[in-house]
Amino acid sequence: MTDPDATGTRLEGAELDRLRPLAFSVAYRMLGSVAEAEDVVQEALTRLSQADGVRNPDAFVTTVTTRIAIDVLRSARMRRESYVGEWLPEPLVGPAQVNLPVAMAAAPPDAAAHAELADDLSTAFLVLLEALTPTERAAFMLHDVLGYPHGDAADIIGTTEVAARQLASRARRRIARQRGDVGHRAASGSGGADDRVRAEQLVTRFLAACEEGEVDGFLELLSEDVVLAGDSGGNVPPGMSIVRPIAGQLAVARVLAGFMRRGAPIHFERALVGGEPGLLIVADDAVGGGLIGTWSFEVSAGRLAGIRGVINPEKLRHLGRLADLSRLHEWLRSTRRRRSDT
Repeated sequence: MTDPDATGTRLEGAELDRLRPLAFSVAYRMLGSVAEAEDVVQEALTRLSQADGVRNPDAFVTTVTTRIAIDVLRSARMRRESYVGEWLPEPLVGPAQVNLPVAMAAAPPDAAAHAELADDLSTAFLVLLEALTPTERAAFMLHDVLGYPHGDAADIIGTTEVAARQLASRARRRIARQRGDVGHRAASGSGGADDRVRAEQLVTRFLAACEEGEVDGFLELLSEDVVLAGDSGGNVPPGMSIVRPIAGQLAVARVLAGFMRRGAPIHFERALVGGEPGLLIVADDAVGGGLIGTWSFEVSAGRLAGIRGVINPEKLRHLGRLADLSRLHEWLRSTRRRRSDT
């Protein structure tokens, strides 16, 4: 990666900017956290800018980013074990590919680029990767996702080719146990244009069910073993998120219908969440506006097999202005009191 005979040749400016998306795509796949990934990217590019005689900048930045991310992930494991409630990846949000309103028009300029980079990684897939050790995740990501030969992956991780091959194989088996199978979609996230169209249609029908607020409307869309999971991190007012995942068609439909019947001053806006069709939950102007959370959907056999919501403000700050959850909570409490008095 570096040329010992070359001195004084350092990368800067436009070349570092070119490598930033590559570094972010590696770091985010490893960590599932936008904030941590951006920190890793900055460190990797700083090291690159200070290195002399780099022959292959792409390989250099991939190697350094992966190695730093492994160390960060090892440290993050302990934090995630003590995390309050379900842990979900920080969502990447990009414009919806439909002619409907798109939220967060004033999002940071790199948000859309981040979402493009994650187009082959759904939230569901990143959740599966959480079952892997840091080195398994690196070996699997480098070989199965980014297409590196096992020998190159071994050099990056700092192990032998045989060990890298075993790490990737073990990762595949772990993912298979988690998912039930590992097909092309599991390995690459998005299932192609036809699957994207079907998913967009399901989101449209889901929005209609939200408007109606009836259990039957949701039942038509959900698979029998659907799972609804929410990530609040313990950072939202009581009653504004589910404590643990809810499984089963009827149970999830009832929760969704009950949520909509509360009549909260919110609306939904189409977006790509983790590269897949999803929704943003946005507060109405009556309570100050701003982003409340995101919903990402996992589609299987033409139905919604997973709904994952992130409402933890700490995981949404990169998306722009957030809603005042305390104000929204007080509005809901006041509404309940008025209804009980009548």
